[in-house]
Amino acid sequence: MSENSELIAARMSTLSDEPAETVPAPASLVPHLREVAILLDIDGTLLDLAPTPREVWVPPGLAETLNILLRRTSGALALVSGRSLNDIDLIFAPEIYPAVGGHGAEMRLASGGEADAIKAPPMDKELKRRLAAIARLSPGILLEDKGYSLALHYRLAPQAEKAIYEEVSRIRAELPGAPIEVLPGKCVCEIKHAGFTKASGVRELMRRAPFEGRKPFFIGDDVTDESVFAIMPDFAGLSFSVGRRALGVDGHFDAPDDVRAFLSRLAQGGTNSVPPR
Repeated sequence: MSENSELIAARMSTLSDEPAETVPAPASLVPHLREVAILLDIDGTLLDLAPTPREVWVPPGLAETLNILLRRTSGALALVSGRSLNDIDLIFAPEIYPAVGGHGAEMRLASGGEADAIKAPPMDKELKRRLAAIARLSPGILLEDKGYSLALHYRLAPQAEKAIYEEVSRIRAELPGAPIEVLPGKCVCEIKHAGFTKASGVRELMRRAPFEGRKPFFIGDDVTDESVFAIMPDFAGLSFSVGRRALGVDGHFDAPDDVRAFLSRLAQGGTNSVPPR
């Protein structure tokens, strides 16, 4: 990542009421945390991708960084993920963070609290059974039941990608009335209820305290995060992608360890790096 403290300061300054041309010193970023909401995708953003979803792990120091930022934003930090809240909690245990889970299907506003809203019923059992059978197409396809959705991971069977999507399309054609949506991701095909997304979850989150009235910045890496990138201007917020220069974002990070380093510096009171355009 390029080193450019003026650029990150200039962009972060848009989260305050200061004129855009004002470029605060890096140390002055911390007061802005009283005005912003920090929204973070997990897999491929905060945490490095792994061969299977169960193999991801939280690096030393990350929980401490998140806890500091949670305090300094008065609770306005949330994880935004396709994972269920239960799965998120298992990964970050014993910590429990505010979160939007299941691609917007569930939400928790307070750290350590219960789910505040559930927006979608579990996927139909018969439909789930038919979709789950796709995992038999090839050894290495990993099935993940998220309750609100079903994910077929093929990182260990990349040759099966085309066959997976063809079979999903065949099932959808046989069930045209099924209210489902297909989400392609990094070596994963996910099928979920239509009508809710990470963006719809974030919109709901931003209507609730302590997020209401704040200016968010969101960091994400995958296709499923693009819906959130798109709504950040609606809240005068900023968005940053990871690993690629996504359309419409304010900048990007090269890898999750760059995201973690940036958040650590932000928690400590300043930053020396910027996700470049």
